[in-house]
Amino acid sequence: MFLVAGLGNPGEKYCNTRHNIGFYFLDLLADQLAVKFSATKWQALAVKAVCNRVPVLLVKPMTYMNLSGNALAAAASYYKIPPGKIIVIHDDLDMPLGRVKIVVNRGAGGHNGIRSIISHFGKNDFVRIKIGIGRPETAIPVDRYVLSKMNQNEMACVAELKDVVYDALSLLVDDGVEKAMNKINSNDFS
Repeated sequence: MFLVAGLGNPGEKYCNTRHNIGFYFLDLLADQLAVKFSATKWQALAVKAVCNRVPVLLVKPMTYMNLSGNALAAAASYYKIPPGKIIVIHDDLDMPLGRVKIVVNRGAGGHNGIRSIISHFGKNDFVRIKIGIGRPETAIPVDRYVLSKMNQNEMACVAELKDVVYDALSLLVDDGVEKAMNKINSNDFS
C-alpha cells in the first residue's frame, strides 16, 4: 500500500490558496478514484482507494501545514507503510506556476510541511510531487503570498495539471520513482 498525502491547511479560509495545492489535487484524485474522505484518529481526513490495481491511502492532514508530519507519521505507523512508499503532493515556490516535478531524497527547501515530515520520519526518502506556484511578482512576504488565494488565471493553470498529477501517481505506483521522474520531469506528457 502507498500513502499519498496532499499538504494544506484545514478550513474554508485556506481553500484555493497556493499553500493548499496539495489538498486541491488530493480532492481531484479522490474524485477520479470515486472515493470520499472521512475523519480519522490521526488528525487527518483519509480514504482507501485503488489506483491501477494498487492499494493507496489518500491522506489530508488536518494539523495545519507546520505539523503535517504528525498525521502522516501516525497513519504510516498504523498501516506499517515505510517512507519509501509515501508520496507527498505540495506547493513549491521555486518552480514556475504550472510546473510539476517528482523528487526524492531532498531537503525541505524552506517548506515547513516537508520539514515536519522529515522531522517525524527522521529521513527524507519519501517521494514528493511538487507543484510550482512561482514567486510573488511584488515584494510581499512569502507567508502572505502562499496563504493568499489564487486568481482565476492561476486556478485555470492549476486545473490543467489534473491529468499530469494523476499520471505522476500512476507511474509511481506502477513503474517506480525512476521511470516516473524521467517522464514527468522531462515534461513528456504524451
